[in-house]
Order: sequence, then structure tokens, then C-alpha cells
Amino acid sequence: MTFDHPHLRRNPLTGETVLVSPHRLNRPWQGKQETIPSENKPAYDAGCYLCPGNARAGGEKNPEYENTFVFDNDFSALLMDGGKETPSTHELLQANSIQGMCRVICFSPRHDLTLAEMPASAILTVVETWAEQFQLLGSKPEIAYVQIFENKGMIMGCSNPHPHGQIWATSEIPHEPAREDAAQRTWWERHRRTLLEDYLSEELRRGERIVCQNDHWAAL
Repeated sequence: MTFDHPHLRRNPLTGETVLVSPHRLNRPWQGKQETIPSENKPAYDAGCYLCPGNARAGGEKNPEYENTFVFDNDFSALLMDGGKETPSTHELLQANSIQGMCRVICFSPRHDLTLAEMPASAILTVVETWAEQFQLLGSKPEIAYVQIFENKGMIMGCSNPHPHGQIWATSEIPHEPAREDAAQRTWWERHRRTLLEDYLSEELRRGERIVCQNDHWAAL
């Protein structure tokens, strides 16, 4: 069923509902307009701390890499040897230590590309690197969760335009993934089918929100 008016849409992975107001797309807009940044970037930037052969912000020098390059983040948000502090058990001020590691993946030695602009063979190398790092970090007994992501663009907090992403491996499962895991386990116990497969099948059956699809994926 397609809704053209205000409605609450439920997220089956979390059980939460969110207000959706599709009619507001028709409102006039005189607010902030973002300008498109210049894309005249060189293939190599001597001042970039992610380009091959350059010194990083932490002082270590990058190798002359030709494909992907993975290294431990010089300013990691998580530490494996950060120690375990005494938990705060106050009802209003609860806090616990967390351990982990953060890595950076340079997708390409080319400074002037984005992941979407790279040839398919180079993108495959990136995906294979994701899989290798996921298996490597996820096999460590002290790691409970591995997240691979990319902050793309200045507005998303990206600190460097060189094509790169990040990996965070933590000793605890974050709140949102834990809730989604629980929802999927509950669905499996109830139906003996996976939640995401059933969700995709229903979206394909209805055909109302499909933007694009091929034999391997669908965008909604």
C-alpha cells in the first residue's frame, strides 16, 4: 500500500516507528543551498596524508601501494590496551570500559577518485579487502562486533578527500545492531525464515518502492 499522507512506518529490525510526511516534499524552500565542491583534484597530492609514499599525520610513511592499503588509525577512537576502568554503577551515571581497534582502508592510490568512479576490478579488490579484514578482526576472541563504513564528503565529517573508509572492531556489540540481531532471531524462531529475505520478497511482490534493481540487488 502506498501512503501519500502522514503515516507511521515501522522498522522491522528495531520495532520502532518513524513519522513519514511525504506531502512535505511539495513545500517551498528558501533555506540553505549547498554548493557543489570543486572536483579538480590531482591524481596525486603531495600534501595528502593518505597518498602513496606520503607521511601520515602521525608521522609514519605510507608504502607505495598500488591497490588497497590498510593501516591502524593513527587517531583511533578505540584502544585495545586502554585498560579496564572500574565501571560506574550509579543509576544515573552508568559507564563501562570498551576495547577495540580502528583501521583505515585506502580504496585506491588515486587521490582524484571516489569508490563509485573506480573500475569494477578495483572495486572488487576493495570488497575482498573488506571481507579479509572482517574475518581477521572478527576471529579475535576479544572482538564481538566489526563495522565497515565510509564517511563520504565534508558534510558527513570526512577528514580527507582521498578515497578511503574505516573499520571499527569493538569488544561490545553496539546498541542498534544488538536490537536488529534480536529482531532477526525472533523472526527466525517464529517463521524459520530470515527477516531480510522475507522483507525483500514482499517489497519485490508489491513493486511500489523499487527505485532500481537487477539480478543481484534492489534499491528501495
